Amino acid sequence: MGKDENREETVDLFLRIGLDEKTANNTVANNKVTTNLKAVIHEAGVTDGCSKAVGNLLYTVATKFPANALVHRPTLLEYIVSLKIKSPAQLEAAHTFLGRLGSENLQLNEFEEACGVGVEVSLEEIEHTASMVLEEKRDMILEMRYRTNVGELLGQIRATHPWADAKIVKEVIDKRLYGLLGERTAADNEKPVKKKKEKLPKEDVKVMAVQTPSVPPPEEELNPFTIFPGPEENIKVHTEIFFSNRPVLRVSNTKEILKKHLEETGGRVFTRFPPEPNGYLHIGHAKAMFVSFGLAKERGGCCYLRYDDTNPDAEKKEYIDHIQEIVRWMGWEPFKITYTSDYFEELYKLAVELIKKGHAYVDHQSAEEIKVSRENKRNSPWRDRPIEESLKLFNDMRMGLIEENKATLRMKQDMQSDNFNMYDLIAYRIKFTPHPHAGDKWCIYPSYDYAHCIVDSLENITHSLCTLEFETRRASYYWLLDALSLYQPYVWEYSRLNITNTVMSKRKLNKLVTDKWVDGWDDPRLMTLAGLRRRGVSATAINTFIRGIGITRSDNSTVRLDRVEYHIREDLNKTAARQMVVLHPLKVVITNLDDKTILDLDAKKWPDAQTDDASAFYKVPFTSVVYIERSDFRTKDSKDYYGLAPGKSILLRYAFPIKCTEVVYSDDGETIMEIRAEYDSSKNTKPKGVLHWVAQPSPGVDPLRVEVRLFDKLFLSENPAELEEFLTDLNPESKEVIPEAFAVPFLRDAAVGDKFQFERLGYFAVDPDSTPEKLVFNRTVTLRDSYSKGGNK
Repeated sequence: MGKDENREETVDLFLRIGLDEKTANNTVANNKVTTNLKAVIHEAGVTDGCSKAVGNLLYTVATKFPANALVHRPTLLEYIVSLKIKSPAQLEAAHTFLGRLGSENLQLNEFEEACGVGVEVSLEEIEHTASMVLEEKRDMILEMRYRTNVGELLGQIRATHPWADAKIVKEVIDKRLYGLLGERTAADNEKPVKKKKEKLPKEDVKVMAVQTPSVPPPEEELNPFTIFPGPEENIKVHTEIFFSNRPVLRVSNTKEILKKHLEETGGRVFTRFPPEPNGYLHIGHAKAMFVSFGLAKERGGCCYLRYDDTNPDAEKKEYIDHIQEIVRWMGWEPFKITYTSDYFEELYKLAVELIKKGHAYVDHQSAEEIKVSRENKRNSPWRDRPIEESLKLFNDMRMGLIEENKATLRMKQDMQSDNFNMYDLIAYRIKFTPHPHAGDKWCIYPSYDYAHCIVDSLENITHSLCTLEFETRRASYYWLLDALSLYQPYVWEYSRLNITNTVMSKRKLNKLVTDKWVDGWDDPRLMTLAGLRRRGVSATAINTFIRGIGITRSDNSTVRLDRVEYHIREDLNKTAARQMVVLHPLKVVITNLDDKTILDLDAKKWPDAQTDDASAFYKVPFTSVVYIERSDFRTKDSKDYYGLAPGKSILLRYAFPIKCTEVVYSDDGETIMEIRAEYDSSKNTKPKGVLHWVAQPSPGVDPLRVEVRLFDKLFLSENPAELEEFLTDLNPESKEVIPEAFAVPFLRDAAVGDKFQFERLGYFAVDPDSTPEKLVFNRTVTLRDSYSKGGNK
């Protein structure tokens, strides 16, 4: 056979698998790709042709498949030809998985999970996520119109639904943008005019050589997982500009200090998560953990869990223990667990050094006097007292020779600054209170503003990450480290997390708990991590939510509660087995079924349960007495109603159709006591309505009784923290207790923390209040179509 004939046959083979003519001819010109692709086509058994979608995936395998995983290529090709792997995203995940695995044994369950095999993302799910993304970016979209970066919007949806059909996602976004913006205008097609950078007058700047990471200005919206420098960049010398009227505060280390720092860290990234042990952690702390622990993990570095325990009046051992336990529950493992109180001796010595350098003094003003003098930019009358005098008085403070509130140590900063946090902040105050970690050794305690930056330096933190409300403290942070000639970490602030219909302030949370407006720090209505866990929310769902909202410096990051709930549902939909529970039972007597007959029926734990998988089913008894929800019965039928009514049939899920034949009322003639019905054992009746139900397990014996707690938004307003009296906004219906709900027998063995979907009602978790005699379930979140409460309609 001639060379040209051979080439023609090869091109024809490539055309049969759906490659276009240009691609086929270009491929033949590359001997290596041609050889690989022909081998792949023969291995896949599609020499007679296949769909274009399959062919494109096979082409990708031929060009990108990792050589160290060739042993697994036949398996991958099986999955492609059978359309178990059918998208580029799935194939990319498969390449990554197999590339890491190499020639080791392939566990199919792990492979399928990594590639999203069998995961179907519905149009409804894509539309729901698209709505969330567009709502979050609404203001930006209205401003940018059709110049909006659509790729960024698509990326956010793909982050939530990596296995969604990219074409459908694009169509949904395009349709939503059109609905929001209407037709394109001439202005939409114009290129944006670039603004010229304003040149600064020479006399306004002073150039200083400083030691700083190679990063963009902190004013920009940035993501720490992409901007922070690696260790090799930390040693570069840069030229920074300081404006005479507005200092751009950046890290500034000498070569000697930086060299010592790098010797101690080995060039690794060091971060810290520094909570105060004065309460339980909330979902905002989950974001802080994600940033600090996540950056360290991303860069192969270390993250401390450091207790910022400088105020013994508010701290408890209970809080210390809780924080450590909840950090690990969230999936993070600290490099070391430290306490600011571990450094009290070093902090004291450095305070003495600060006084000796003329940068601190002992002040005798009261707290109110200090407040007034700071507000008026007025110096303390003791600001210029002799250094020796301040040293003696500071020693007297430590020895307990001065009463509480009679003296403080203040840093001598800049009382004329434009920054309030440079007005001679307090470094030490007197408190005759034992410390929960340090005991009764100390009667003076450092302030946050004094201790935080110093301990960051002592622990060689490379990236000091905090929320934007601390941005104005950056001046004081660097001022103090510079005054003491200590190593300076790089400081970066990001937006704090705020969620609608709740409060996140520790002070407000403490008031809710202390004044018993809620049932403790782990009340399921709170956004504390303990409360969310008790409610049935997993750490996975919380971290997925945090990852989805991103990390920026935009300070308008109030997130709607339903966005949190969306991620909770997404997680529980995969992990919570289905069961049936009736909250407000209405008795139904099946008159054509013998009262001694018990039929054992199979009910599905999972919607896609396969009949050959016994573990995916559970048994439910069907007897002559069953219970349905009171809200699922009406005395008058209508076209848009799918429940039970006189003379009407409905299907009992996993069981039989039943038809209401009689309604039995109490003596008042209004209250319904029971319904009588007949069942269709042949299942020939095909009613539209499908109801959940629970039956008597045996004649005369009531079903399993459980307590169910339904939770709603804790506050009526979206932003209760802004109200003058936030407690007046509490939702009086935020908690409803149903003491006697009926459940299927399978739930009898449920353990604390187990999670279920109660069909048509929502997702529920077993509460720690449960006893062997009675289970208690908390509703974690409703289904997408929330279920109406019980009661006749």
